[in-house]
Amino acid sequence: MKFIKNINQKEYNDFLLDNSYTHFMQTSEFGEIRKTKKYIPHLVGLRENGKLICSALLLEKKLPFNLRYYHIPRGFIADYSDYKLIKIFTNYLIKYCKKNNAIFFKINPAIKRFNIDLDGKKINGEDNTRLINFLKKMGYKHKGFNLGFDDEEPRFTFRINIDKPMDDVYKSFHATTRKVLNKGNQYNLKIYKGNISDINDFYETMIETSKREGIIQASIDYYKKFYEVFNKNNMSDLYIVKVNINDTKKILLDNIKKLKNNDDENPVKIKENEDRMIKLNKLLNELNEIKEKEITLASIITVKYKDTVWTVHGGNNSKLMSLNANYLLYYEIIKDANNEGFKIVDLFGTCGISNKDPSNPIYGIHSFKKRLGGEYIEFIGEFDFVTKKFMYFIYGTYTKLRNRVKRK
Repeated sequence: MKFIKNINQKEYNDFLLDNSYTHFMQTSEFGEIRKTKKYIPHLVGLRENGKLICSALLLEKKLPFNLRYYHIPRGFIADYSDYKLIKIFTNYLIKYCKKNNAIFFKINPAIKRFNIDLDGKKINGEDNTRLINFLKKMGYKHKGFNLGFDDEEPRFTFRINIDKPMDDVYKSFHATTRKVLNKGNQYNLKIYKGNISDINDFYETMIETSKREGIIQASIDYYKKFYEVFNKNNMSDLYIVKVNINDTKKILLDNIKKLKNNDDENPVKIKENEDRMIKLNKLLNELNEIKEKEITLASIITVKYKDTVWTVHGGNNSKLMSLNANYLLYYEIIKDANNEGFKIVDLFGTCGISNKDPSNPIYGIHSFKKRLGGEYIEFIGEFDFVTKKFMYFIYGTYTKLRNRVKRK
């Protein structure tokens, strides 16, 4: 076996496509995007008998005093059941780190910890506890089973199986979701695939979500680069939902008029109409407070790779949330993915079982994604292989303080 420091980009990408252990965050395109955050991408791997048998995207981050670390998003492109191969590749990476004055390298494979139900409880099926123990025995430092968004990549997600007729996908949605979607687009919201000219509208929703959920956001330049690089290779779409304020008012006033003219004498219907009237008037008051002619309600940048569509970056406006723009947006993405022949929609990130606490700032995100009927997935987590213990401690302390300040 020979360690290759700079794999040809085409050979690297071809190897990814032929391997079942792959994720869009391992692509050379993702490495190009991370340059925006001052990472330097390296495509490395192992070659045997002239063929690649293992590879990785190493994102180098330079630190003061000529130090650095390497992040390997979603881990190696390798068969993780081949412990011998994982150990050999790890040993090569350790030598590579020491030679380049790196204090550690990080992996966070998109591999299930074990099967869980919708309440986060372990059920029968896949169990990779043995792999976790093997990595720890090799010297990897496991960062734990956190329940939030503390890792570089989300440790939990929902994956929706769409490898079936759309009618069957629809049936798998939670009853609440179907109830919303059954009403259709009753306020004529504008839902469309945008382009780079819509990135400012997208970013507005990201900032709104950041304030509401306490999530740290990247710069607009990062999202521009993200969309442009993937979209150039037909690997990304930008979805936008907008509302025309005056048109919505007209529809709303018409609905209010119909309710006022309703002469139904059934007590149950009378109560329903009263409740409906209260909601409509509340929505009308919200609309009257908005000065713009049109606002963006929700937006998402997706990534399409192999058989999966990821809803990677998305946000929604804090205004007019009762219009359920998010439901209509995700439904549009799922329908498009199904029509284009993809098999999975990965909702890219949620929290762990602490989601049952409504005071959790990401409780709403989890509850919404849960209602789309996907499989609840828990990954094995982050692992750091430390090569300079003292500097690793200093860096970890600094990072915690920096992130605390950013969130504030």
